[in-house]
Amino acid sequence: MAEAPKKRTRVTTRTLNKKMANGEQIVQMAIYDYRSAVIADRQDIDILCVSDTGGMILFGHKSTVTVSFEEVMMMAQAIDRGSQYGMRMVDMPYWSFHVSPEQAVANAGRFVHEANAEVMKCEGNIHHARAIEAIIKAGIPVQGHVGITPMRMPQLGGFFAQGKDAEGARRLVEDAQAFVDAGCFSILCEVTSHEVCQYLAETLPVPVISLGAGNQGDGVHIITSDLFKLWEEHVPRHSKVYTDLIPIMEDVFIRYRDEVREHIYPGPEHTIYMNDDELEKFAKSMKWDSKLAELDKKKSGKGKK
Repeated sequence: MAEAPKKRTRVTTRTLNKKMANGEQIVQMAIYDYRSAVIADRQDIDILCVSDTGGMILFGHKSTVTVSFEEVMMMAQAIDRGSQYGMRMVDMPYWSFHVSPEQAVANAGRFVHEANAEVMKCEGNIHHARAIEAIIKAGIPVQGHVGITPMRMPQLGGFFAQGKDAEGARRLVEDAQAFVDAGCFSILCEVTSHEVCQYLAETLPVPVISLGAGNQGDGVHIITSDLFKLWEEHVPRHSKVYTDLIPIMEDVFIRYRDEVREHIYPGPEHTIYMNDDELEKFAKSMKWDSKLAELDKKKSGKGKK
């Protein structure tokens, strides 16, 4: 007798801690549209992170710095509609938690109240710990994000791997520890050296997730569009393209364009027609002589043996 399928339950911070304790990898993905959320949730992805990177893919922003709170809210609401089991995380956008702890709590609360989000992700360093702690004390869990923090990269002179020298690695450990001390339930390492992520995973009491920081963390995060090379402008070294969708999409667009121009699409199988009796009534009422002539010709053709 076949075993009954395992009953699925919602992923919680407790689920993640159990996975860490059991040595099971946590799977986290940046998701920012309804259909991707449905598929990711169906395939047992642990954390669906509403990444502000979606503002670049969906809305054409050149960086995450210009992605608005309202745009992230729109994506967060879509992910809520498309998920049942995966943890719904919101990547708090630029300037949404930077002004004061009060601002941080208010904006995190809006994501919970208006988009049914469960946890936040806040990128930064030790200087952001106070605002993050306020969010956590308000009852909203936070994943701390260290390493490459896209909101601050222009200020720091561009995107480059963090923690490649001893001093830089030490600063990242201090940032991560400050976030844990603030109460973060998890730490994301984005494009840090492998060794920094490994050290944090071995020493911190919370799950450490790698985004381009090697495979020795407690889990891995990837941006969905990178899996399909949908951001053509740049493919990060750490991202693996599983399927390049651009040539497939281009081929379909070309075929569609050509079939429209050649009157192939839509064909009869895609078209709704009136029956002849109703069409005749309509054509007579509108004095549509060309259609009446066409119907007469059709009738005479049917009468021939």
